[in-house]
Amino acid sequence: MRIYILKKALALSFLILTFMLCFYFERTVVVSGYMNPLYQGNPEKKQVAFLCNVYWGEEIIPEMLKILEEEQVKFSFFLGGIWAKKHPEVVRQIKNAGHEIGNHGYLHKHPDLLSVKENEEEILKTERVIEEICGYKTYLFTPPYGERGKNVLQAATNLKYRTVMWSIDTIDWQKPGPGTIINRVLPNLNNGAIILIHPMPQTLEVLPILIKKIKAKGYRIVTVGEIID
Repeated sequence: MRIYILKKALALSFLILTFMLCFYFERTVVVSGYMNPLYQGNPEKKQVAFLCNVYWGEEIIPEMLKILEEEQVKFSFFLGGIWAKKHPEVVRQIKNAGHEIGNHGYLHKHPDLLSVKENEEEILKTERVIEEICGYKTYLFTPPYGERGKNVLQAATNLKYRTVMWSIDTIDWQKPGPGTIINRVLPNLNNGAIILIHPMPQTLEVLPILIKKIKAKGYRIVTVGEIID
C-alpha cells in the first residue's frame, strides 16, 4: 500500500514538474520573441533613443530635421499612415535625412478594440503607404495610445514586426512647457532609455537644449532600431 501511494506521489510530482516546465518554456518563447513590446535597449550601453510619434506636425518636422542635422543625431519617426499619405514630401525629407521610419498604425484607432485581423490591416496599410512614398519597408511598430493588448501584439508578431514602447514619456502633447519636458527627461535618463516625443512647438523649442544636455551626460543618441538590436 505504501509503495502504491509513493508511486502515485512520484507520478503526480512528475506531472506537476512537466506542467511547470512547459509553462516556463512557453513564457520564455513569448518574452524572448516579438510578441511582447520592448521598452528600452541594452542596459550595458550608454545610449538613448528618441521615438517621435507623428499624426500631426508637418510644419514642425522640417525644423526638427534642421536641428538634428546641426546636432548630428538620428531620430526614429513613427508615422501614422493617413498622415504620411497627406504629407509625402515630409516623409521623403525624413527618409532622405537618414532618419529611421517606424509604423504607428493608419488611423490612430484604439488597437485594444480591434481584432487581430483589423490590427494587421492598420499596420499593413501604413506599411504600403510609406513604402510607396519613399521605398522604405517598416519593421518597427508602436501602437496608438500605447495600447498593448493581446490582439495588437499578435498582429504585429504575425507580420514580423517588433513592437516598441518607451521608458520615458515627455507627455509633450499636453503642452507642458519646455522646462517641464526637460525635467521629465534628464532625471530619468539611463542606459537604453527610449524617449517618447511628438512634433509639438514646445518640443521643437527645447530640442537643441535637450540634445546638448543628454550628450553632456555622456550618452550617445541612436535610433530605436539600433538601441534594441
